[in-house]
Amino acid sequence: MPIFFPNSEQKLLHRAQLVAGYTFGEIAQYLNIPIPADLSKQKGWVGNLIEIFLGANAGSKAERDFANLGIELKTIPVDKQGKPLETTFVSVTPLMANHGVIWETSHVKYKLTKVLWIPIEGERTIPLADRKVGKPILWTPTQEQERQLKQDWEELMDMIALGQVEKITAHYGTYLQLRPKAANGQALTEAIGENGQIILTRPRGFYLKKSFTMQILDNAMKS
Repeated sequence: MPIFFPNSEQKLLHRAQLVAGYTFGEIAQYLNIPIPADLSKQKGWVGNLIEIFLGANAGSKAERDFANLGIELKTIPVDKQGKPLETTFVSVTPLMANHGVIWETSHVKYKLTKVLWIPIEGERTIPLADRKVGKPILWTPTQEQERQLKQDWEELMDMIALGQVEKITAHYGTYLQLRPKAANGQALTEAIGENGQIILTRPRGFYLKKSFTMQILDNAMKS
């Protein structure tokens, strides 16, 4: 099977439209990739499957998935009603050396400039091989969406800089939230404490709230 490498936005979108309606089992068979019994030990398997089919080229690097096109790829598990089942990871949160960082050059803005969303069936009652891929959505934030994302990011980054990282819960932010991001609770990283001292805390990541990704899916349905 020849490796697909999209060299234009149109080709990428066409490829994504092509896979809509197929099951993970059918895609895995086409790519000659084994299907795990479940996702407990292979959480990134579905994302990897879609990445390979669509020709994403970033791998685990900090670039966008389609660096040559300036597009990030996000799979989004949805329920039978088409509602997101989980929050969407955007990037790791820098907890130290944040002096002078601004939204315009932030990793969050970089990752969310243009996103190819691939809805996927995520209900656990559906066997993994039988879950289907949905219609792709090529999305760029509206001015209003970016304004709110920027506001959330600035508020969360201010709290981190002021030594309040331990006080931030998932309730902060309208579209963007801060959550622990680590394979296990033992992984620790340095951050600023309340009195300006260095503390050890769990790594954090920026995530998009389900209410926001629901808005993106809804708007795509209407257009």
